[in-house]
Amino acid sequence: MAEPTKTPVNVLVLSVFAPLLLVVGALGFVMPASMALTSGAPPYNLFHLVFGAVGVGCVLSKKLSVVRAFNVGFGLIDLYQAIASFADLWPKAAFQWKTADDVLHVVVGLALVAVGLMADRPASPAAI
Repeated sequence: MAEPTKTPVNVLVLSVFAPLLLVVGALGFVMPASMALTSGAPPYNLFHLVFGAVGVGCVLSKKLSVVRAFNVGFGLIDLYQAIASFADLWPKAAFQWKTADDVLHVVVGLALVAVGLMADRPASPAAI
């Protein structure tokens, strides 16, 4: 009997994260700003919707290299957003980040880069 294949960690992470980006983007348009912990700026909501859709497409591609690239790339974008917020760089004025956004950008950015770079690496011949 064949052993079932394990779903790669990168795929699991993006399978949860991409739809979450879609939900965050949609909620940003309907949640009153006074109730939101994070920015509800329309350009920021569109950013989440676009990247959520791209992330779902990466998962559906069933190509681990594509999923890993998305995780690392989006993680780096998140880290840039944290830096941009503190350094008054583009797109701070359009995205109108709040403190919660900054914290999430650092935590999520580091996590995605770590997962993308460290998880699902092929075993080295020396480890066999």
